[in-house]
Amino acid sequence: MVKTAVMRLIELMIMKEDVDPVIEYLGKRAVFQFYSHSSDASSSQNSSKEIFENLQIVRSYLNIPDLTDYESEPQSPKQEDFSAAAEIISAIDALRETEIKAKDELKKVEDAYKEASSFANLKVSYSELEHLSFLTMRIGKIDPAVLDDLEFALGEHAVIIPLGEDKSRIMAACSRKSRFALDSELKKFGFVPLEIPKDFTGVPDDMLKSLKEQCETAQKALDDISEQRASYAETHKQQLLTLLQKFSVGMQVQVFRDKLESTQLVYRVTGWIPEYESESLIKELDNLTEGRIAVRQYKPEEVAAVKSGHVQVPVKLKHGKLVKSFEGMIFSYGAPKYGTIDPTPFVAAFFTLLFGIMFGDAGQGLVFILAGVLMYFNILKVGGWNKYSLIFISIGISSFIMGLLTGEFFTNDELLRPFGLFVTGLFVGKENAFAPILHLMPKSETMPLVFIFFGFTLSVGFIINSLGLIINFMNNIALKRYGQAFFGKTGMCGAFFFWYVIALAIRIAAFKHRISIFDWVFIGLTLLGVFFAHPLERLVAGEHPAFDNGFLGAVIEGLVEIIEVVSTYLSNTVSFLRVGAFALAHVVLGYIIFEMNKLLGGIGGLAVVIIGNVVVIVLEGMIVAIQVLRLQYYEFFSKFFNETGVEFKPFQFKYKEK
Repeated sequence: MVKTAVMRLIELMIMKEDVDPVIEYLGKRAVFQFYSHSSDASSSQNSSKEIFENLQIVRSYLNIPDLTDYESEPQSPKQEDFSAAAEIISAIDALRETEIKAKDELKKVEDAYKEASSFANLKVSYSELEHLSFLTMRIGKIDPAVLDDLEFALGEHAVIIPLGEDKSRIMAACSRKSRFALDSELKKFGFVPLEIPKDFTGVPDDMLKSLKEQCETAQKALDDISEQRASYAETHKQQLLTLLQKFSVGMQVQVFRDKLESTQLVYRVTGWIPEYESESLIKELDNLTEGRIAVRQYKPEEVAAVKSGHVQVPVKLKHGKLVKSFEGMIFSYGAPKYGTIDPTPFVAAFFTLLFGIMFGDAGQGLVFILAGVLMYFNILKVGGWNKYSLIFISIGISSFIMGLLTGEFFTNDELLRPFGLFVTGLFVGKENAFAPILHLMPKSETMPLVFIFFGFTLSVGFIINSLGLIINFMNNIALKRYGQAFFGKTGMCGAFFFWYVIALAIRIAAFKHRISIFDWVFIGLTLLGVFFAHPLERLVAGEHPAFDNGFLGAVIEGLVEIIEVVSTYLSNTVSFLRVGAFALAHVVLGYIIFEMNKLLGGIGGLAVVIIGNVVVIVLEGMIVAIQVLRLQYYEFFSKFFNETGVEFKPFQFKYKEK
């Protein structure tokens, strides 16, 4: 069985002039996980981080879409890149400053024109109006939204005259005796009085024309700046994006360099690396630094922090492309402990098998295969799902094979009938040939086959559960936890109980055997190991006293363990009946769609087939995938995933954090 990759702790002593190229190399290789950093980080001159942030401001100002990842191999910025970045940032700063001034000038001219326009229709001398003995006037600003409410509140006591098109300036007039009521109502509605010269008679037309021309000139200047910005973005887009990528790398190199332990001349870099990568890495670092590097390697058991249990060795899994695509299912549950068995190959096999059993349709399987192929070659892009393209292909093949057995092709059970007759004819002769090969549709004559199929799914569950127990035993032996390996519900005592009870049930059902004294003795001994699992584990580990919670506490704990081991193994086994149930439901659903097609016929029947298959592929596909994951997590992982390790996350350059 495959275990997690062997790891090594490497310590590098690097000269100051080599530290940036070394960090850049490690980021490109993505096989080195930094182990320790200094807690204090100092800022460097020529900060790549500051330049990167300023370039992002420039990119946003120029309305250039940002990248999501590096377009080419990551490279650190050179001296000429610093100069180019400074030139772009300076040019855009000047353009932005010019634009801000142009906007301010436009606003100032527009405000003046707006104020003047407000009084364009006031042609009578204000002083003449004010000296009328029977009239009181107020001129000022008000929110146009409340103008109607103000007119309603004043009623016939005053007249409101809007000044200007936007009605933000008004003149209110009323009799002298109503002036106090007018002032009170105006104040309620937020009226702001304006100071008007005594000899003011309105705004001359030539002044309005001049102000309007100034507005147009200011707007044209602003439009010219916008054109300059668009032109600059078009001509400098690729250069800007290239600089962003380089300074992204430089920023990350700088962050890591500032966290390293160092003297005036030497930097110390420590980290984990898979053993199979160490030799080539050391050789390439030696070439990169022209021999100006010192390297020391340590096995995990030689690291004091690992031996004391304060630090866990990161877990790296080594697989081919197909099995690697299933790693996400492992790490979403938790990383295995370092030095234990890697369950990924088993997860890949069981997921593919169980999905195919529950989702057996040759046509729908071809859809999964096609989708997987398109995603693999990035012809079809579905966000972050493209990395699972090989999973789509594998479950598609599994569903296709199961569909050939059940005779389903896009819910049609007639198209594959010749194939079923041909295959069965090879074994039983043409005269006795039958189709489909595996008949799951519930009928009186096929019920025995359906029960046999359910028995097959229980057998698959037995194998998965048993493999989980074997992995648990081997993991505990590897970790030198001998007590947990032999005792407890997932130790060998629990495993022997499970296996013996299954064998006993088969003997009774198939061979009509009776339970003997030996059966009771063997079952009793296995349950005794489960009952006293905790005290026995302490004795094997050399811990005293064995009954750390007292004898009564051990008895209560043992009773709970007995109840749990019986209920758990029963539920874990019966749970796999859902595999057969989903397979049966899939066949029945396909039968319903096929019969509705025959009933409706024509376009209506075709629509039912298309819509029905889409619903089955999307919704039932999701449900089946969730059920398979549930079976893996609760029935398989629960046997050996008692504690988790730490996933190996090597340092690598990321343009954006995902």
